[in-house]
Amino acid sequence: MLDAALVRHWLQPDWQVPGVRAWCTTRAGQLSRPPYDGFNTASHVGDDPESVARCRRALADYFAWSRPPQWLRQVHGIEVVDAAPDGAEPEADAVYTREPEQVCTLHTADCLPVFFAAADGSEVALAHAGWRGLAAGVLEAALAKFGTAPHLIKVWLGPAISQPAFEVGDDVRDVFLKQSTDYSGFFQANERGRWQGDLYGLARVRLNKWGVQHITGGGFCTYTDPRFFSFRRQPVTGRLLSMIWIDPAQ
Repeated sequence: MLDAALVRHWLQPDWQVPGVRAWCTTRAGQLSRPPYDGFNTASHVGDDPESVARCRRALADYFAWSRPPQWLRQVHGIEVVDAAPDGAEPEADAVYTREPEQVCTLHTADCLPVFFAAADGSEVALAHAGWRGLAAGVLEAALAKFGTAPHLIKVWLGPAISQPAFEVGDDVRDVFLKQSTDYSGFFQANERGRWQGDLYGLARVRLNKWGVQHITGGGFCTYTDPRFFSFRRQPVTGRLLSMIWIDPAQ
């Protein structure tokens, strides 16, 4: 089961948004066995299905969710779905809601989870932003769902792989440079003839171009920090869970 002593090891956005609750889990927990330890809610990574179900039930019980959360089957695309309590798991990489008590979720383990909330707490969203999603426009697709003006949307960048740990080839860099040479500064050459990519920097500049001004978070590294799952560090592993919802009782 979950308790406050465990949940305090998870992360929360450093924003002030009325009526919005948001969390990103860490490995803290004792409900999942190695190599998925200690808290994994992803059903697509080879973990024992009952263990995954137990972690999901523990979340619902701890937070007293009144309806099923929206789970996704993420495919590194730009599809955004409206969260629904019907139990379906659609293929999508972003999820949005303005419905009170409807929980949005997504999983990551090096890719960047991006949290969105209207400053008045009326709308929220999550986006799964690896390099493919960033280049394709998943952040912009999520923002397009909002009725709130971009300068009134707050964004928090959750735990992702840092630039020193994120080595990519010319193919990845070229995808961004074909869009704009402004992105060249987010790729640093290394001694192996490859590049170190800055997911956080790429996300910030794309959000700024859309008109988003309130961006916090970043500065994490899933690869080097043992608190986090990392696919690059350990290909068979669990996933961090990002969650956001509107809580009218708050």
